[in-house]
Amino acid sequence: MFGAYIHIPFCSKRCDYCAFATWDNKGDLRDAYMEALLREVEVANAEGLPLLDTIFVGGGTPSLVPPELLAKVIQTLRINNNAEVTVECNPDNVTEQLLTVYKEAGVNRISLGVQSMVPHVLQSLGREHQPENVVRAVEAIRAVGFTSFNMDLIYGAHGESVDDWIHTVESAVALKPPHISAYGLTVEPGTPLADDASRHPDDDDQADKYPIVDEMLERAGLHNYEISNWAQHGHESAHNRLYWAQSNYRGFGCAAHSHENGRRWWNVRTPERYIELVSAGKSVENASETLSEVQVKEERVQLAIRRREGVALSELPHGIPDELTGLVKVEGENLVLTKEGRLLANEVTIRLL
Repeated sequence: MFGAYIHIPFCSKRCDYCAFATWDNKGDLRDAYMEALLREVEVANAEGLPLLDTIFVGGGTPSLVPPELLAKVIQTLRINNNAEVTVECNPDNVTEQLLTVYKEAGVNRISLGVQSMVPHVLQSLGREHQPENVVRAVEAIRAVGFTSFNMDLIYGAHGESVDDWIHTVESAVALKPPHISAYGLTVEPGTPLADDASRHPDDDDQADKYPIVDEMLERAGLHNYEISNWAQHGHESAHNRLYWAQSNYRGFGCAAHSHENGRRWWNVRTPERYIELVSAGKSVENASETLSEVQVKEERVQLAIRRREGVALSELPHGIPDELTGLVKVEGENLVLTKEGRLLANEVTIRLL
């Protein structure tokens, strides 16, 4: 498989936990940025970019840029039949008109950044949207005819009670999405959240909330296929699976990462520098690394153990340590995490390696 990631760095307000290359004060660059993005895609096509099996447009807030400009970029990429094409959206920006432009451009999956359905939790995260906008966004998604969409949730925010979390999951399930992602809040260096220790998430609190979402989603017919992802059969994210399988992908836009056969590289971080380099016909690559065979294998174990299928026993150099009893189990020729093991996936991986 071969995929593409398109980075849109603009936001109306930067969330307190976000460490991505996004800005809420560079909206005047949108047209020039989208023109540069189109040019980067055209150059990649001319250099023999393979047909794409997945495209994911993320950010930032892709739904902030004029949809016709984003549609032009997507349509310039050459895709295989039945390719998955996803655009990330903020519930505040979703309208039937915007989604219609996306659909006509070949987009067939929407990912909604919901995070919480409780106002004070959204405020704690530094989010702007209101829960009722999520409902309206889902209604618009269905009205336009999208059959596949995802809702992103976050648990562990300061001030979020267990009841708050249950309400968020119940509210999300009530909208009947075919896919839900639920992530524990993490503290990234350089963010407002990192600077305020009083708002840092509590490990025990997150450990209590994970089994809740797992049980509720399984009961709703959404099955866990990766630690943080649940879906109805046939609605799993092909783009995420591409990453987890160490497949090749090309990143377009500022700060976007690419991978081909063990070599990784990433573009310059700021939109100004990115626009300048593309306009001058120069490479936008900022730096790169080539993984050793050992690094590739270790990463393969780290990614595989997180998935429902688990990791092949033949990939484990030291067998299964005794201290992992109860955290892993053998299914056929693979080792998979138990529900208890999912909570300690990083520790399990360290022991396996």
